[in-house]
Amino acid sequence: MVDIATRVWNHKWKIDPIVRSLIDTDFYKLLMCQSVFRNRPETRVTFSLINRSTHVPLAKLVDEGELREQLDHIRSLSLRRGESTWMRGNTFYGKRQMFTPAFMDWFENLRLPPYHLERVGDQYELTFEGSWPEVMLWEIPALSVLMELRSRAVLGTMGKFELQVLYARAMTKLWEKIEHLRPLDGLRVADFGTRRRHSFLWQDWCVQAMGEGLGNSFVGTSNCLIAKNRDVEAIGTNAHELPMVYSALAETDGALAQAPYDVLSDWHEEHDGNLRIILPDTYGTEGFLKNAPDWLAGWTGIRIDSGDPATGAETAINWWKSRGEDPKDKLIIFSDGLDVEKIAELHAQFQGRVRVSFGWGTMLTNDFKGLTQGDRLAPFSLVCKAVSANGQPTVKLSDNPNKAMGPDAEIERYKRVFGVGEQVRSEVVV
Repeated sequence: MVDIATRVWNHKWKIDPIVRSLIDTDFYKLLMCQSVFRNRPETRVTFSLINRSTHVPLAKLVDEGELREQLDHIRSLSLRRGESTWMRGNTFYGKRQMFTPAFMDWFENLRLPPYHLERVGDQYELTFEGSWPEVMLWEIPALSVLMELRSRAVLGTMGKFELQVLYARAMTKLWEKIEHLRPLDGLRVADFGTRRRHSFLWQDWCVQAMGEGLGNSFVGTSNCLIAKNRDVEAIGTNAHELPMVYSALAETDGALAQAPYDVLSDWHEEHDGNLRIILPDTYGTEGFLKNAPDWLAGWTGIRIDSGDPATGAETAINWWKSRGEDPKDKLIIFSDGLDVEKIAELHAQFQGRVRVSFGWGTMLTNDFKGLTQGDRLAPFSLVCKAVSANGQPTVKLSDNPNKAMGPDAEIERYKRVFGVGEQVRSEVVV
């Protein structure tokens, strides 16, 4: 097992590039990339960094030269032979050859496209422009780089013994969480923490600790490289990016209303089993389910990623019942702002009524809250989103209006088209 504190103290960052591989990314990103490669390869997109936690002055904390060095390193990466073999030959969700030969041929020759970086005040403007299948693969590594550079900036001010104590406390904190979860009968929890992790080494440690501490209750990790290296399941389906871009490409209000279902129609042709998971909250869960075609009710489950999770789950259960489906056969994946208390609460509330699973993110892989003076390592909310497609702005409404994004006029149009009424605001912490 890696002695993380010693590795940090030695400051040998050249042997620890933040992103070590093109598959040091989330599994859903590769699945979505294949879908985009097949269905919308000519679409031109722009992705942009968005720091929701404006109190964190990234440009003051993270050196621009170091940031460029890490981004340039990512552009030098290509798929390794063993990684290609893993993707081509492994079984994912019970399916062999999840990734087609045509997609793999393309991916094996890919280098990520250029980036544009500019300092604006105490923040960075970081954007990526180009073809959708290429640009979309910047999202996760860009976030990982900025999160870890911020961590390194703080860790670089610490002495050897202070670092040993810091990581001992962080390990103890995580192990206590694991012990809190261990008694939950039938628990299913996965690591979803790549995008806002403390560091690669720390995420890798967390995955190993979860495996030992929770046994079969730990069902896998979203991180492909760690899944490959640690021989655990790669977990993931799809995300808001797909309906956001499809919707931006819609030329009429009617086409806009249909766009989120077009996404899932394309997805339906490619996947079956547990990959048939609906993410309904991009433009409001209630309206999405009300207008959903009947064939979607037959899908495996729903992921709840914004708004009050219990309310979202009840909405899903009632929808399945209204469509003649038995909720006990369905899967609900909770994935928004989770920590152990909320996981235990939701598990107790819904276990036995539906199949329940949890995608545990930032508070698994980056909970250093309260462990440093001034709380300088507390997690914060950083995202990298598609902001335009073929020159048209993207919009996200969410079930939490504090997560909404897009031009004000377009947000109002989308609310009208999708019938979104009053929403309850909740704090976005991570």
